[in-house]
Amino acid sequence: MRIKLFVLFVSIFQLGLAQLPKGFVYIHDVDISIKTELRYCSINNFVGNPINGYNAEVCIITNQAAEKLKAIQSELKQYNLSLKIYDAYRPQRAVNNFMVWAKNVNDTITKQQFYPNVKKKNLFKEEYIATRSRHSSGSTVDLTLVDLITNKILDMGTPYDFFGKESWVLYEGITTQQQANRMLLQTIMKKHGFIPYPKEWWHFTLAGEPFKNQYFDFPVE
Repeated sequence: MRIKLFVLFVSIFQLGLAQLPKGFVYIHDVDISIKTELRYCSINNFVGNPINGYNAEVCIITNQAAEKLKAIQSELKQYNLSLKIYDAYRPQRAVNNFMVWAKNVNDTITKQQFYPNVKKKNLFKEEYIATRSRHSSGSTVDLTLVDLITNKILDMGTPYDFFGKESWVLYEGITTQQQANRMLLQTIMKKHGFIPYPKEWWHFTLAGEPFKNQYFDFPVE
């Protein structure tokens, strides 16, 4: 019996399930139906490389935020829709990685895709990159909506992590359908207690977040 318990403990530890601080969970342990695409584990992000601290494509978030997302997912399923998370908890070392990248003004490989109309040297001044992120407190999430019938993301007018006014929630230079998709996402997130960020249609923070102004640095794994 002792050997079996030891093997079970080792297996759990290797899966990363013993790594999380108290108050954090893996979103798929709360609702396996929520879709994820952790962009910072891949090269498909504004840096163009996997980001420091993202060691596995697993979505970590606070217990409270996870339960709210579960409720949102349950409501969306009634309309053949699903959440798709791009990022949730973000370690401080990843934010530091962003800062180092932003200071290297000669690295503009991803400019056309993510910031075509913004000079890289202005990313700090225009607040696209900062020294701290609400994500590091664990209750902020970047996400979109997916049509479960077509399995395609809804058109929000810009890609995720697009730096520019086009990503502002109330930007008017997009189609009526794109505006409607944004309002659908905003409405259901606010209904369940998330506060939107006006300059990023994908960004939401749980009202009354449990670790406000605390910035964690444990890796995503």
